Amino acid sequence: MSLHQLILNCKKREIKSQSQIYHLFAGKLFAICLKYSKTKQEAEDNLQDAFITIFGKMDQFKFKGSFEGWMKRIVINTSLQTYRQKNILNLVEENYPEEVVVDINEEDLSLEFLLKIIQELPERYRMVFNLYVLDGYSHKEISAMLGIAEGTSKSNLSRARLILKGKVESNQQQQTAGLF
Repeated sequence: MSLHQLILNCKKREIKSQSQIYHLFAGKLFAICLKYSKTKQEAEDNLQDAFITIFGKMDQFKFKGSFEGWMKRIVINTSLQTYRQKNILNLVEENYPEEVVVDINEEDLSLEFLLKIIQELPERYRMVFNLYVLDGYSHKEISAMLGIAEGTSKSNLSRARLILKGKVESNQQQQTAGLF
């Protein structure tokens, strides 16, 4: 069955089609949830909530643009809403340089390590970092999504980069020390 037909069937609330959509996209969407969650359990909860929203709003998808992109936006918004409800996003204005250059040897870094250190960031920094660096949102869009000033978005991104740079450099120093 085509994706188009699956979507039409989901709009009719057909459970088998919903299940197929879930199995087709759960892996990719779960990866997005992991970026915005502190733990695997939080990511699983966010994914479940996102799929409830996706199936509840299926009539709003008008076959204009990517279905996967439409679902991705719902997943991100669901994850952000979870943090807003927990009042975790109490972002403060900090003055840090806007751009931090990170000079790394990419061969020494695993995807697991990068995901781990991103997940270890304080929530306020992780959200801005993920939205800006990994998902391509502008500071203006981030400020609207999170209800913060653009300057706060920029300073939180800078702080996140500084923290990540420190962790990457520390990891590289440990690996270098282990070679001798």
